[in-house]
Amino acid sequence: MNRRHPHILETLTLDGLPEHAVPAFEQALQTVCLTVAYFKDDPTDTWRLEAVRETGVGDEELLPALFLAGAMSGIEQPELLRAPVEADGWLARTVEAFPEQEIGGRFVIRPTHVENPVTRGKIVLKLDAGLAFGSGEHGSTRGCLIGFEGMAHRRPRRILDIGTGSGILAMAAAKQLKRRVLATDIEPWSVRITADNAAMNGLRNQIRAKLADGWRHPAVHGGRYDLVFANILARPLCSMAKDLADHLAPRGTAILAGLLGRQVRMVLAAHRRAGLVLERRIDQGDWSALVLRKR
Repeated sequence: MNRRHPHILETLTLDGLPEHAVPAFEQALQTVCLTVAYFKDDPTDTWRLEAVRETGVGDEELLPALFLAGAMSGIEQPELLRAPVEADGWLARTVEAFPEQEIGGRFVIRPTHVENPVTRGKIVLKLDAGLAFGSGEHGSTRGCLIGFEGMAHRRPRRILDIGTGSGILAMAAAKQLKRRVLATDIEPWSVRITADNAAMNGLRNQIRAKLADGWRHPAVHGGRYDLVFANILARPLCSMAKDLADHLAPRGTAILAGLLGRQVRMVLAAHRRAGLVLERRIDQGDWSALVLRKR
């Protein structure tokens, strides 16, 4: 396991959030946090966000971001709870709680602490739960993989994964299609984790991990893509809809996720205005993924 992180991490918790406020506060936490997790309390119909960061890092960015999230959501900012956590202990507990997972009919997510038997007819991705988003447990990641499995008859050549996190979607595409994939993320830690995971899966030469903010990087430009993954957040997806359409090849496919079910209409409207059509919607719990096609 990669242990190039600090010895002490800090857990930040926001509790009692209404559903519509979750994306805004998640984005605020992601400005300084290494990972963000979601938990729903069914009796109260509210959400709790738990995030992990290097202890004390980024308060000058985080506090204004939380204030803005509250203003955008129209709610009073919830109390931010902080608790120190030893990194090794946190990661150890995460690993122990991370079992092998089968997603759809094709993919197996296998952590390194699980034995590695021969698995016929499946695409096995070796991956440990860690500080970058994308271990296969979250509904948005599962929706993307199921959507991708459903287009197995297509053979896209140029592939881009925006907001790659752990690199799980890029690796799935590289293994299934035997193609090179450009994987980008706004977070340097995620770029390093993606490169490490690619090497662990024998994909060092097939995954090109780059630090990039959406479409704002020279590495992302140059030609059009036949397949684009974007598992990020609803509002950034909407703001990037035109860029996505401009960079998608004719009859190209985009698989979008990171949106709650109630946000589907908003995201879909933005992409329809940009000229994309809906092929499929995949719901996984409270989260949805959209498979879109360029006419």
